[in-house]
Amino acid sequence: MRDLMITIAMAGALLASGASLAEAKARLVANVDISTQTMTVSYGGRVVDRWKVSTAGRGYRTPTGAYRPTRMHRMWYSRKYDNSPMPYAIFFRGGYAIHGTGSIKRLGTPASHGCVRLHPTNAAKLYALVREAGAGNTSIVINR
Repeated sequence: MRDLMITIAMAGALLASGASLAEAKARLVANVDISTQTMTVSYGGRVVDRWKVSTAGRGYRTPTGAYRPTRMHRMWYSRKYDNSPMPYAIFFRGGYAIHGTGSIKRLGTPASHGCVRLHPTNAAKLYALVREAGAGNTSIVINR
């Protein structure tokens, strides 16, 4: 019963913020705020982590909206950007993904070609959470 109440409360809060019903039903939510270059991770309606990210730098864009993970790879290499490593890649729209980066010092500032970059340790944590919750129970929300 307690879990149901938490789920209802989380759904109400997400819907009040303008989220869709699909987002409100998500058990795991990764909310990326482009303006603050942060990701807030909620699991079962409770905030479990908040991390610095890097989204699109000048001349590039990170798509906004609500998504579900479409595919995941423990290690992926970008075919578009010089075979760059993308550890713990969680793809959410075409070639856009949340993934670890070696450019740790740039986290907290716009620096990517459109993906959402995380510290590799945090990318591994998020990757494990998505595997645990399931892609169908995960929502990736990106706001300006």
